[in-house]
Amino acid sequence: MDQSIAARPKTDSTAFSILTAISFCHFLNDMMQSVLPAIYPILKGGFDLSFGQIGLLTLTYQVTASLLQPLIGLFTDRKPQPYSLPFGMSFTLMGMVTLSMAANFPELLAGAALLGVGSSIFHPESSRIARLASGGQHGLAQSLFQVGGNFGAALGPLLAAFFILPRGQSSLAWLSLAALTGIIILTFLGRWYRNQGHAQPSKRQAAAADTVALPSRRVAIAVSVLMALIFSKYFYLASITSYYTFYLMHHFHLPIQTAQVYLFVFLAAAAAGVVVGGPVGDRVGRKYVIWCSILGVLPFTLALPYASLPWTVVLSVVIGLVLSSAFSAIVVYATELMPNRVGMVAGMFFGFAFGMGGIGAAVLGELADWTSIDFVYRVCSFLPAIGLLAAFLPNIETNRQRSRLLPKLGAPS
Repeated sequence: MDQSIAARPKTDSTAFSILTAISFCHFLNDMMQSVLPAIYPILKGGFDLSFGQIGLLTLTYQVTASLLQPLIGLFTDRKPQPYSLPFGMSFTLMGMVTLSMAANFPELLAGAALLGVGSSIFHPESSRIARLASGGQHGLAQSLFQVGGNFGAALGPLLAAFFILPRGQSSLAWLSLAALTGIIILTFLGRWYRNQGHAQPSKRQAAAADTVALPSRRVAIAVSVLMALIFSKYFYLASITSYYTFYLMHHFHLPIQTAQVYLFVFLAAAAAGVVVGGPVGDRVGRKYVIWCSILGVLPFTLALPYASLPWTVVLSVVIGLVLSSAFSAIVVYATELMPNRVGMVAGMFFGFAFGMGGIGAAVLGELADWTSIDFVYRVCSFLPAIGLLAAFLPNIETNRQRSRLLPKLGAPS
């Protein structure tokens, strides 16, 4: 007893250093990933691409990033791979080099596919490290992990506007230095992860003990609802990340650099919103965070297509803050539904999110070619109404409190 108490401060200190390191690697990974959609205006002009081809480029990246993730997560649940993280970052490095040297559209597709493979390997195992280092504060750990990725994603448009745009496509090769930095850090994290292997069963048992088992049918319904909410969130986000700069340039006649800065403003707001979702979910319940995040953003998305430029910026900040708070709550909620499938859950939800983003980009690109960018934003404004489905999610927190109370009451005689 005394030894375990004495060991806690050391464990807590190590956990936060690990969370900081994995969050920074998430920052590097998603920064490089986000550069691809950020340079779409450059590629569109340089390669004479249609909106449909831009959508196909996003689809190629997102499909490779999504289809492999659940399989990798399921495999590493059964057989953890501590050093898979630097291996995955190596694919991202190759993707950046390929994009920097691409001379035609098929080569652009190859670079996008390599980026997607790197992402599919990174997310399941890095999410597991974040949970292993959480010290029981799963929502906080997931938020700290994700905020690095979101701020990295927010930096992509600025890199495109002020570094890549003036220097051209070949300057993408400089980002390989970020990938090399990530490989070095992830190698050390893999060593820490390997050394924690003996503690992993007890962590899983603790997670299972803290979770009330629901009937498989209710779990299936809850997971289906969560998937629908992910569809709503990431289909809408696809309209922002892939086409917001085009919307601003077309609707308000802004230059590319100014439009990229406004995209950064939205993505930075989204990164800040991630910080809120996890800790608030730890305190008040993840179901309520999910409900308020998805459905609560509806009035603002409905107003966005009809707003002036200043109000468009304000609304985009509110949308980014509110909508982004849901994902960490969704991942932790799903992990509590299936506590012994941490890697599979992370891979499934990160993968499905990327998949929906890719499909959304492809579909919306074709729709924009047939109609207009303005029409795309009017259609997408209704997507958050799917948040009404959150009413069908079981209240896990209430069930857990009840399960803790029953042993104290004792069985009736």
